[in-house]
Amino acid sequence: MTKTEPITILIVDDHSIVRQGLCALFKIQPDCRVVGEADAGESAVRLAAELVPDVILMDLVMPGMDGVEATRQVKQVSPRSQVIVLTSYHDDEHIFPALRAGALSYVLKDIEPEQLVETVRRAVHGESMMHPRVAARVVQEIRDTQRADDSPFAELSDRELEVLRLIAGGLTNAEIAERLIISEKTVKGHVSNILSKLHMLDRTKAAVFAWQQGLMRPDDE
Repeated sequence: MTKTEPITILIVDDHSIVRQGLCALFKIQPDCRVVGEADAGESAVRLAAELVPDVILMDLVMPGMDGVEATRQVKQVSPRSQVIVLTSYHDDEHIFPALRAGALSYVLKDIEPEQLVETVRRAVHGESMMHPRVAARVVQEIRDTQRADDSPFAELSDRELEVLRLIAGGLTNAEIAERLIISEKTVKGHVSNILSKLHMLDRTKAAVFAWQQGLMRPDDE
C-alpha cells in the first residue's frame, strides 16, 4: 500500500548538531516530515507516545537512558513506530541488544544522506536495512546459532554437559558429586535428564556417544 501522507520522523540524538543536520536533510524531502526531536532516551519515549511517529532515528549512546532501553520502551508505547538505529558503533555489544529491543534497521553515521532517506522510506513498509558490517555480524550470529542447534547435545544444559563429560571420563556418581561439589542425589538427577534428552538407556551408551560425537578428546581421559 502506498503511503500518501508524509512520513513522520522523530529524531533522537544527544548532539544538537546531529539533530540539526538530520532535520535539514529531511526538510528537503517532499515525502518526509520531522515531527519531533529528543536529546535523551526518556524524552524519546515520551514523544513517541505523544506523536506516534512512523519512524524514529535512534542514537544508542546517550546520557541517562540509552538507546537500547529507549527502543524497548518506545516499542511498548508506540508499537507501530519503526526504530532505525543511527550510531557510530558496530560492535556486538551494541548491535544485538538494539535489534533484540525491537530496532528494525541498524545503520552507521557515515551513511550517505540518500541512503539514510531510503532507509527511512523502506522502514515505513517494514523493510530492514543494515550497514554491511552489521549485516555480516548478524549473518555470522545466525550461522553460529544454527550450528549450536544442530549439535547432538543442544538440549543439554551447561551443567549436564559437564556431568556427561565426567561420565565419559569414567567417573562414578559419587566421584562426580565430589568433583562438582554437589550431592550425589543431584548428580543422579542430572544423569537421568541426560539419558532422557539423549534417548539413551544407560550411562555407558551415553559415554560412548559422547566420545563418538567429539565431546571428549583423548587428553580428557
